[in-house]
Amino acid sequence: MCGIAGIFDPQGRLGEGAIARMTDRMAHRGPDAAGHFSDGPYHLGHRRLSIIDLSESANQPFHSACGRYTMVYNGEVYNFQELASELGMRLRTSSDTEVILEAFAKLGPGFIERLNGMFAIAILDREQQRLHLFRDRIGIKPLICYQDQGLFLFASELKGILALRDRLSLGIDRTAVAQFLNLGYIPAPRTIFKKAFKFPAGCRAEFDGNSLNISPYWQLDDLIKTDVMTDEREAEERLTGLLTSSVRYRMISDVPFGTFLSGGIDSSTVTAVAQSLSSAPVRTFSISFADRKHDEAPFAQAVAKHLGTDHHEFRLSEKDALQLLPDITQVYDEPYADSSAAPTMLVSKMARQHVTMTLSGDGGDELFHGYGAYSWAERMAKPWLWATRNPLSAVMRLGNDRWKRAADLIAAPDMAHIRQHIFSQEQYMFTAEEIGQLLGDGGETGPWLDVAPVDARTMTPAELQALFDLHHYLPDDLLTKVDRASMRYALEARVPLLDHRIIEFSLNLSPQLKMRDGVQKHLLKKVLYRYVPKELFDRPKWGFSIPLGQWMKGELRGLEAEYLSPRNVKDAGLVNFGVVQDLRRRFHEGEDRLYNRIWLLVVLHKWAAENRIKA
Repeated sequence: MCGIAGIFDPQGRLGEGAIARMTDRMAHRGPDAAGHFSDGPYHLGHRRLSIIDLSESANQPFHSACGRYTMVYNGEVYNFQELASELGMRLRTSSDTEVILEAFAKLGPGFIERLNGMFAIAILDREQQRLHLFRDRIGIKPLICYQDQGLFLFASELKGILALRDRLSLGIDRTAVAQFLNLGYIPAPRTIFKKAFKFPAGCRAEFDGNSLNISPYWQLDDLIKTDVMTDEREAEERLTGLLTSSVRYRMISDVPFGTFLSGGIDSSTVTAVAQSLSSAPVRTFSISFADRKHDEAPFAQAVAKHLGTDHHEFRLSEKDALQLLPDITQVYDEPYADSSAAPTMLVSKMARQHVTMTLSGDGGDELFHGYGAYSWAERMAKPWLWATRNPLSAVMRLGNDRWKRAADLIAAPDMAHIRQHIFSQEQYMFTAEEIGQLLGDGGETGPWLDVAPVDARTMTPAELQALFDLHHYLPDDLLTKVDRASMRYALEARVPLLDHRIIEFSLNLSPQLKMRDGVQKHLLKKVLYRYVPKELFDRPKWGFSIPLGQWMKGELRGLEAEYLSPRNVKDAGLVNFGVVQDLRRRFHEGEDRLYNRIWLLVVLHKWAAENRIKA
């Protein structure tokens, strides 16, 4: 796991040492080594966190045996040993880095379809003076690009590009602001800046010095088949085999590793499979909050005890998370409002004291229908509710705050945007109508994402809602959260449930095997219960969260007062101050459901103040 950066600067506008400035800003991603390489207008940089082959011979930028290609790469490719054997490679190192580059040299850009892993790869063809970029299938590893007036840059984090901000043109993207207010994150390909963009997942590209030509090599919608797997026994055996293979791959490491164990279904499944494959107790890590009403730590302890892991629990006060929460704007570089980033950073910081790599359970909810939004998708598809949603929501707004929240949810604007609306309102974000008022554009900027129709088969509303999450929420919120939170402390996080083989399996699994008789993640739980007693999980789903609503009324009220002051809001010029003022009044007069909307505005204006954004 590393940080990468690159520059194409034919006129030398960025000056000496520009590539070093970029990698220095990302030093937290790779404290073990730093390297730079230049060839004409191209400059490549790397910061290394050593996981496989700890020797200097595996440092980057890495050069091919033929001398034609040079690579910088962030991530891990797990099947590198098999690939090396299949291609008859004679290797100088024991690293996956060398295998990746030599596979490219032998097979060309199509080699990417042979890789199983998480990665962002940049390969310079020094002979043809062309740059090749690749990003993993589901977007586990980040890659941010910037292109303008003959310049092209890329980096693992936006802060790498911002290191050269004084030489770049970076205007605010108003559509990105609208999407942030609606979703709590900025979805690819946008960033908060107009000319910086997130390289799309499952894609490769070639840059020839003029244009960047991007093409997909793996896309979710293309994997959906006409028929689904309906045989439960066959599906259970298939999923068990896939999970075992995926976890085994992700246990390959030359450094100590462990797992994040919250005590929930996903992390417990990953931990159980890992322990079954290990001859020694697997290190497991969880955090508990001493003053929290819903604390899952006892459940994590019970799972760890049953599996016989080497369990580490870090008991903290909620004040510890509270103190870390304001750092989100600096860690994530652009407006990002997922408050669970704070506990994720805390458990990463604690785990890094013991290991250099962890396994996490991300992806289970999206693949096996673990969110309440999927039930709402089914409800909203009922003809009677859809036909009466507007008058029904008007009546519900006369009730208490809970009823008003439900009214926000059922008042969907149209069926074309139903998935995004359900996600937004399940998360207590701004509606599209509210965003039009905030931005003062009558909704012209619009938060809406393009959603392509699925042609292979008729999918259920829950399946379509989960597909929306796989396209957007998972890579641009959850995986972003884990990447930045873990890499802040130079900790690598691997995600076994997001092996592309498991994703492809899940997309073509009958929805009745994902949710049965009201029980979510039915099939995944059947696999888990092979290792851990069902009784340990007979409890409500709580999630890895903090009491943000409570804090917005108490401990974070000073943060709200500071960043939503008339001066700050008017200086930034991003939203209508009168609307903000009215929203704050309503929240503090009892409309508690508005807490996340207030938090979105605090994050947006804190980011604007730190980045000196002025109207």
